[in-house]
Amino acid sequence: MNRHLRSPVRKRVDAVVLGASAGGIDALSALLHGLPASWRIPMAVVLHLPEGHESHLAEIFAQRLPIPVHEAADKMPLAAGSLYFAPPGYHLSIERDRSFSLSCEPPVLFSRPSIDVLMASAADAYGPALAGFLLTGANDDGAEGLRRIHLAGGLTAVQEPKEAQIPTMPQAAIARHVHDYVLPLRELRTLLLQLEAAHEH
Repeated sequence: MNRHLRSPVRKRVDAVVLGASAGGIDALSALLHGLPASWRIPMAVVLHLPEGHESHLAEIFAQRLPIPVHEAADKMPLAAGSLYFAPPGYHLSIERDRSFSLSCEPPVLFSRPSIDVLMASAADAYGPALAGFLLTGANDDGAEGLRRIHLAGGLTAVQEPKEAQIPTMPQAAIARHVHDYVLPLRELRTLLLQLEAAHEH
């Protein structure tokens, strides 16, 4: 487990999946702040929202970032340089052809969309060319998903629990020993930028 970025990360990844719950909007805003318009890696996010609430995440982040931001739709392909949010009330998966699928299967750990579902499906689709980031949150969703990414050879990163608004989610992943990095948001952002730099070469 690395709690500091001691040297640049040169692993090439073709997609990034991110999960968060309570406190996630602020954490995600800090993580993605200042992304360049030239960004190339597609990113998919599950952010827990109360069941039955409309999601305005795509609109909120489209105003904050210089890259395309969308609410993911069924059969939508992942495009280079875009950020996608899971719609409320549906599980979001990534298929082998690297397109999204939505389902109404039962909640996982009381959550739909589930971070575990997104991360596990992305691990099957991308294998070692995937990075998973797990941020602040109040349940264990995402720990199993990170384990699946780890087993597939992908890169896994967890927000430092001491910094997280709600540490339960990062702590659950750390307890399973399925993470390459445990870092504060500032260093997670540096890691993300290093993955983008490695993707360009």
